[in-house]
Parts: sequence; structure tokens; C-alpha cells
Amino acid sequence: MPEARPQIVWLRRDLRLSDQEAFRAASARGPVIPVYVLDDETPRHRAMGGASRWWLHHSLASLATDLHKHNAQLILRRGRAAEVLAALVEETGASGVHALRHYEPWWRNAERALDKALPVGVKFIRHGGLYLLPPGTVTTAAGGPYKIFTPFYRALRERMPPGDPLPVPSLTLPESWPASDRLEDWNLLPDSPDWSAGMRAAWQVGEGAAQEQLWDFAERAGSYEEQRNLPSVDGSSRLSPHLHFGEISPRQVWNVFTRRSGEGVESFLRELVWRDYAANVLLQFHDYPEHSYKESFAAFLWRDHESEAAADLQAWQHGRTGYPIVDAGMRQLWATGWMHNRVRMIAASFLTKHLLIDWRVGERWFWDTLVDADYASNGTNWQWVAGTGIDASMFVRIMAPLTQSPKFEAAGYIREWVPELTELPDAAIHDPSDIERPADYPAKIIEHRAGRERALAAYREL
Repeated sequence: MPEARPQIVWLRRDLRLSDQEAFRAASARGPVIPVYVLDDETPRHRAMGGASRWWLHHSLASLATDLHKHNAQLILRRGRAAEVLAALVEETGASGVHALRHYEPWWRNAERALDKALPVGVKFIRHGGLYLLPPGTVTTAAGGPYKIFTPFYRALRERMPPGDPLPVPSLTLPESWPASDRLEDWNLLPDSPDWSAGMRAAWQVGEGAAQEQLWDFAERAGSYEEQRNLPSVDGSSRLSPHLHFGEISPRQVWNVFTRRSGEGVESFLRELVWRDYAANVLLQFHDYPEHSYKESFAAFLWRDHESEAAADLQAWQHGRTGYPIVDAGMRQLWATGWMHNRVRMIAASFLTKHLLIDWRVGERWFWDTLVDADYASNGTNWQWVAGTGIDASMFVRIMAPLTQSPKFEAAGYIREWVPELTELPDAAIHDPSDIERPADYPAKIIEHRAGRERALAAYREL
């Protein structure tokens, strides 16, 4: 019998070996050639930001090490994904390309382009695995998509658990390996200056690290409901970048909790389902992170972030607003590529309402600075806070940072990220008076009452 022809596994946000359907299916058909294509051309203005590129470098290095244990190689190529993969099929004689199905509009375009570019007889086979259930499959009784989260959650919950995760497959190797780029030559890591010291200190990257983080969180998930909103405690799972880059699957995460119960576990699983919900919103509205869902906001009087509000935007980005909880969050983001979820909401509300700056400006800043910058989730979260989304908080719900900070016991968090305020007592650290405020810490760029009234006035104009 003739030997089976090679099978290419096209990797994107699915950088793992276990519970990876593309690897399983490819290994059942022939020798496996894993390929990652660095494609900055297809996404155009949505190419990965700096923090994501840092994570990607380390995640690819980790996956290459894991593959090496199976005597396999990770092939790196750069260019338009469809063109690169079609050329690699010709080069290797592969009879199939396997990939997990992605839902960002540029990846859907790339998948369609690959369908057209492959030679006759070569199959492009898409698989599930990025979400608990494939987006678009959780539908109403009438067969339509859900727009509101709570009924979506209930419908998806009825179909859980999602089944057993797949083991790491046995990989058959090709007779020869195609040429590969060197990861170091991609220059994904920051240089001149290297601003990633905080991220190196904050994160371990890769499939093994993701599993360790999962089991660490599982031991404390019972207290998630009480602690998830307390930034000084940080009871969050910290799994979001691992899930985003596919170093762990949502099915693997869910199954760890099938034998656990309690309010904390249920609260966490609800957050995991939110990730599926965001993907379902994106499938319905492909440009959701680019335009306000509520059409009336097209006429909203946002301040110009390139002129009149430029200084305010810079103060927000650099953690110099004079509001300690906001500044702590923005500095944590810049240093580590991540921000506590409660603080994300406070910081986002402050930008869109106190500063009256378009939510899309904040979304793009998060896109560049978050290691878990996810197109669907990032856009959905920002539209929720701004009140512009399909299922969103009302615009008139304006978070008060000076109230939120003591309510969620953020004193320790502020001391960690705003060292100018370290010596202040808890009673003063959330809102230092003019006398208590150190000389090297800025005054408030706008008073809470003034910011709130300006936002409400703009909304009344709308």
C-alpha cells in the first residue's frame, strides 16, 4: 500500500496538543506537519498588538518544545495564510489541511480564500474546539440566535457538560520537514526598549502552564463569588490568556468543575459561558467591535480624543487621572498585560463617561496592551460598559470610582500599583484630599460630579 500523504495542521489560537481536534483528525490520516503562519496582512488593522505578540512568542516556543518531545517540529512561515498554506501543500504533497474553526471576520475570509486556493483533491477540514459549543449552534426555540446573555446562558447550560477532552494523539512524522522560519527572526518580543519585564514576572506561558493555572484555580474556586471583585485579593482564575491562545480548551476547563459545586463554581462557569456568548454576538454582527450596536450612538457627542480630549486620554492610558483605582488598573495593564476584571469595568466606565471618550478608543488601547486581547470578548465588554451594545448596561449607569474603590476593598491593590500613595491610610487612599495627596501624584483631571453631569448632558442631547 502507498504511504499516506502528509496532513497539515494550521494553528492560530489553538496552541496545544491535548484536546485538539485538528491534531487528532490529522494524525488519523497520515504524517502530521504542524504550521503556524504569522499573518499580519489578512487582519490588516487588527493585527495582534504588542502584548499579544509577546505572549505568542512564548506560546509558540512552548509548543515547539512539546512537539519536540514527540520528535515533531513546528513549522513557522510568514505571509498571507491562504497563500502560504496553499504553497506548503504543493511543497509537501499534503492531501489535507486541518484547522480549528475561527470566527473573527479576517479568519473567516482566510478560510474561504484557502478553500479556493487549494489544489483539486486536497481537503480543507475545519473542526470545533475554540468554544464550549460551536458559535451559532445555541439557538432559540424558533431556531434563531440569542442576543441576550441570560437566555443564551440557560440554553447552553442545558447542553453541558461538553464531553470528555481528547488525549494527546500519537503523531506520525513525515519523511522530511519543510523549511521553517526562526521564531527569533519574527521580532515578536519588544526591543529598544524592552517593556516586558512585568509580563515576564507575572506569567508562565504554554500548555503546561495553563494546566497548572487551571488546577491552582480549581482549589480556590469555591471562594470565587466572594473574591472575584476584590482586586487586592485577586480571586480571578487568570486563565483568560491561556484560553485566548488555545493553550487550554474550554472543554478541559469545564470538565475540571463537573465534580465540584457551589456558588463560586457556578459564578465562574457563567463567566466561561460569557466567552461563548461574545463569539455568538460576533457571528451575528461581524463588525461588532467597530461600531455601536445602538444606531442612535452614531450621533453621540464624544469628545475628540485627538484634540480637545488628547491630554485626558493620555492621562488615562498612563494611569495619571488622579483617581487611584483607575490609575492602579491602567498601570497594572501596562506592566503585566492584564487587568483585574472589576477594575476593567471601572476604568472603561471612567473613559467613556467621565472623560466622554468613544469606547472604541479604549477598546483599541486594550487590544494593544492586553495579553488576552480577544476580538469578540473585548468588543462585547466595551459595548456593555458604554451602554451601546446589544445586551448592555445603560449609559446612565456611571460607575463612581471613589465609591467602587472602598466598596471592593482596593487599598492593597492601589498600594501595589500606585506607589506614590503607599503611605496613605485606607481611609484616605481611595480619594486623597488636597492635603493628603502627594506632590508627585496628579490632581483629578475632572471631578466626579462634573464628569457625571457632562455625560448625562451628552446623553440627553442624544
